[in-house]
Amino acid sequence: MGQTERDVAQIESILATKPKFDVYCDESCHLENDGQRAMVLGAVWCSSLGAAGHAREFRALKVKHGLNPKFEIKWTKVSESKIDFYLALLEKFFGESDLHFRALLVPDKEKLDHPAHGQSHDDWYYKMHFQMLKFLISPSAKYRIFIDVKDDWGGAKVKLLHKILSNNMYDYERSVIDSIQIVRSHEFELLQMADLMIGAVSYVARGLHGNRGKLRLVEFIRRQTGYSLTRSTLYREEKFNIMRWSPWEKEIKL
Repeated sequence: MGQTERDVAQIESILATKPKFDVYCDESCHLENDGQRAMVLGAVWCSSLGAAGHAREFRALKVKHGLNPKFEIKWTKVSESKIDFYLALLEKFFGESDLHFRALLVPDKEKLDHPAHGQSHDDWYYKMHFQMLKFLISPSAKYRIFIDVKDDWGGAKVKLLHKILSNNMYDYERSVIDSIQIVRSHEFELLQMADLMIGAVSYVARGLHGNRGKLRLVEFIRRQTGYSLTRSTLYREEKFNIMRWSPWEKEIKL
């Protein structure tokens, strides 16, 4: 075996032993003219090896609380009648060291000035995805990213997001971000959990308080984390991390 072949074999061996993670991304109020000032992008992530087991445990909780195992966990479905179920979900999340959450909170989209930065709302949206994901991605690991299907998502947008994320971390060989896939949330419990956590952050950011069940979940998360859900957490907070973004953050290049 020549030197080049040995080098290639060594690189392949390193890549094969990289820890692998699955990242489940969702969003709330991300459209430019949706009448909502606050926007939240977020993700739940865990080891690829643990993902299926976590999903089974979430489905088991559904059955335990008298729900169909295909019942979709969603923030919009939270009510007092199902509060025990949703609290059990959060207890599972915070009790499992392999599960993590990261959110990027934009408190006021009306302060955005896209023309001043020579960008469209879509351009800025991609930049925010990078800002949200860059904290949890390490060059020493490998990631699969799953995004909830939306009417405005398509193959071209996913390819562009993959390119932006990879290029901004100099991952030109795609050895860090292995794939980005559009999936349907009703098939992925961990994506449903991302919706639930994002919903809680968005509920607080929009100053809502009319649903007692949702308020109980917000208070539970506050007690578990010690955070208000309105401000940035410690930067290296790994369990429950929030970045409150402002228009004066340093721009990144597309």
